[in-house]
Amino acid sequence: MKDEMPLLSVFMITYNHEKHIAEAIESALMQKTSFKYEIVIGEDCSTDQTREIVLEYATRYADKVKPIYQERNVGANKNAASVREACKGKYIALLEGDDYWIDPLKLQKQVDFLEAHPDFSICSHKSKIRRY
Repeated sequence: MKDEMPLLSVFMITYNHEKHIAEAIESALMQKTSFKYEIVIGEDCSTDQTREIVLEYATRYADKVKPIYQERNVGANKNAASVREACKGKYIALLEGDDYWIDPLKLQKQVDFLEAHPDFSICSHKSKIRRY
């Protein structure tokens, strides 16, 4: 299973999300799936502790967390393009570095739906907006 390609890639870009990035990564790691998935994180040369937090997770979960560290701030579009290029999954799930998932079966439910309905190319879920 170690060399098996992931069925799904979690696509995450982050910049100065120190207060939220751990919760975002944890919500991806808590997913219960019957398939292999990866978490590809594009860290865009943050000026806070975001990079260090991503590095910590990448070290602890090297089999799942795949970081891309930009050498200089390249902006959201170029950062996203590098993450997209690195994603190996048949499916891509978007998760921003300042967001998080609350359902541990989110990925399983969405992949089950997409596998059962090959005529669909996208699916979504309800969301809540947290006001600060």
